[in-house]
Amino acid sequence: MKTVKHSRQRECIKHYLMSRKDHPTADMVYSAVREEFPNISLGTVYRNLTFLEEHGEIVKLSCGGSCDRYDARISRHYHFVCSVCGGVSDLEMMPLDHIDVIAGEKFDGIIEGHQVVFYGKCRQCIENEKFHADVG
Repeated sequence: MKTVKHSRQRECIKHYLMSRKDHPTADMVYSAVREEFPNISLGTVYRNLTFLEEHGEIVKLSCGGSCDRYDARISRHYHFVCSVCGGVSDLEMMPLDHIDVIAGEKFDGIIEGHQVVFYGKCRQCIENEKFHADVG
């Protein structure tokens, strides 16, 4: 087995993700990590994000937008994506593990898990729409 070399940059990236609830993009991670490591490249950030994902330390979210998002919360949970601002947030709800059983009933294979993303409008965007409707 190959030994993994410790990386202060990787630890900084992981710590940053653990401190966030807004599921930052790679560009957001890059901007934040540059404060501590001014010479870090965007490529290094991407390589470290990929490494952390492949080793199960973070989750990459592809929510249909133009950029992937990253989440250090690796326990089973679901996400909400605002169709107006593109913000991504966690949904606190019971796991939907029963859908694995339902999906596997007529599937000729083994269901090992699922990802669920909910879409709609976040509270802030709804309030902004109401404000603009009242002002306009």
